[in-house]
Amino acid sequence: MLDPRLLRSFTAIVDARSFTLAAQRLAMTQSTISQQLARLEDAVGTALVDRAARPVAPTAAGERLLGYARRLLTLQQEAEAALGDPAGTASLRIGLPEDLVSGEMATVFGAFAQRHREIRLDVTAGLSRELTRRYRAGEFDIAIVKEAQASPDCRASFPEAMAWFESAAAPHAWPQPLPLVTFPPGGLYRDAMFERIEQEQLRWYVAFVGSSLHNVGVAVEAGLGLSLLPRHAAAAYRLRPYAPFGTAPSMAVSIYAWEGAGPIAELVERMRAVLAARCGLGDPA
Repeated sequence: MLDPRLLRSFTAIVDARSFTLAAQRLAMTQSTISQQLARLEDAVGTALVDRAARPVAPTAAGERLLGYARRLLTLQQEAEAALGDPAGTASLRIGLPEDLVSGEMATVFGAFAQRHREIRLDVTAGLSRELTRRYRAGEFDIAIVKEAQASPDCRASFPEAMAWFESAAAPHAWPQPLPLVTFPPGGLYRDAMFERIEQEQLRWYVAFVGSSLHNVGVAVEAGLGLSLLPRHAAAAYRLRPYAPFGTAPSMAVSIYAWEGAGPIAELVERMRAVLAARCGLGDPA
């Protein structure tokens, strides 16, 4: 490997066309810069500078090396600058449901990233029960989850209005058994759906399973069946409330964080404001 210090002396000599001027530019003695050039020539096995020329000029081998030397020195400077910049060196891990990865939330993340360049935001979207498990296991610093009831250690919690929906083009009466569009097993909405259907003592079957809120919304819009959805999210699709089931209990949308001070507390407060606006509330429950 070629020593960058020797390459720097070599390029300085060629650029200055003088050992004396090159030594002055690098703040070293002429003897030192001559020794460094000699060490580089020993390393490559050939003369790189014609010392007899006036002004000093590179040899043919020196001309070939010069371009590589400049590139190596540039890469070294870039690497040193990258390592000296703290941007993105600390990670803040966030978990939240897919439908909360919204434009408003992204704006909050963007503003936070500009104020705290040293922090990289690692955001994971998923189902609330899995997010809760991972938060409790210490895998997230901040988590927003949907749950039947908020835990005492939440930073804030808001009610999310829920309702049963069908396609806007659905028939006025569904055949029996009722087709359902659900999330995968373990999904919070899925369990609530099954509980309500059993209370109604209706026959049913799962017609479609979607791994994301968008997949479920599109399937209901296409007429594949009924589903329990947040009213806020359902507004993005051509759906209508399923009148026979009337109202549905609200879900709690809760935000959790292990730390209550510093940048994390700042971000939690701004995320809390987004949730409050989304749920049409100004203050947490």
